This record gives sequence, structure tokens and C-alpha cells, in this order.
Amino acid sequence: MLVNIKYATNTHKEREREREMQSLQQKASEWSGVETEHAFLIDDTNLFQKLGLQTFLNLSTNFYNRVYDEEEEWFRSIFASSEKEKAIQNQYEFLVQRMGGHPALIARHREFPMTHEAAERWLHHMKQALENTSDIDHHSKIIMMNFFRHTAYFLVAGVQQNNQNLHPCKDAAGSHPCKNF
Repeated sequence: MLVNIKYATNTHKEREREREMQSLQQKASEWSGVETEHAFLIDDTNLFQKLGLQTFLNLSTNFYNRVYDEEEEWFRSIFASSEKEKAIQNQYEFLVQRMGGHPALIARHREFPMTHEAAERWLHHMKQALENTSDIDHHSKIIMMNFFRHTAYFLVAGVQQNNQNLHPCKDAAGSHPCKNF
């Protein structure tokens, strides 16, 4: 009987987690303007095989050079605790491994101020980096940008949801009394 209760609890938690992920994907689609199926066209093409490691390294370097030279102090400060070389390495390793919005991404980005404004600024730099990485063909750039746009807003939704779940006032009735919730 104990095994059945444990199995039922795990199944319930799995269904709950699946509903949560669907909710985050819906928010990401709404906020980014990119439908989930378009964001994940990335899975239909092996861009690593098509473009090669050096292209992802070039893209990540181009992107973080822009980020660290950013004119907006508030945005630059998001990356202040990271060494540029390590940020470049983390990004190209992620791009090579799998370009998907995975729950581990949310945990990894929780410490950053993930807002709509920050997502748009990040996307601004990524779009410029893509445009200036000549090894990437136009079709691949579109697929990648759709993925990046959707994933950026997936992270915004996920970090906001996690922060609300951790917040001491999370169960307060009515409008939330705190500035950021």
C-alpha cells in the first residue's frame, strides 16, 4: 500500500509539473509573440552539424562582447558577477548541447532580474550578434531567433513564478502588496 501511495504522489507531482510547464510555455508564447511550435523548430534541424562549433563560439563571443559593452548600466550590471570568458563558454556549451527551454534554465537564471525589459535588451544583443555572425544562414537565424525570443520569455515567466512561490506574501488575497509581485 505504501508503494501505491508513493506512486500516486509522484504521478500527481508529475502532472502538476507538466501543467506548470504548459503554463510557462503559454506565457512565453504570449509575451514573445512566438508560438511554442515555432520556437522548437530548432529541434527539427541539427544546427550544430550544419553550422559547427566555431560558429557557436563566434556567436557567443559576439553576443557577450555586446553585452559587456552595453550602454545601459542596469543591463550591464546583470552580468557584473560573471567573467566574460566564462559567460561565453557557458553560452556556447548550452547552444551546442541543446537549444531548448528546460526547467534547469530557470534555476540557473533565478538570481538575475529577469524582466520583460531585460529579456528585450538581451534579445537586442543576440539579434545583433546573429546578424554579425556571417557563418549562419538566414533560415537558421530565423529559427534561432524564434527560439531565443520564446526562451527569454519562458525564463521571465519561470523566474517570476518561482519568485512568487518563494515570496512570504504569496498566499495573500487580492492584489499583491509588494512592488514586484
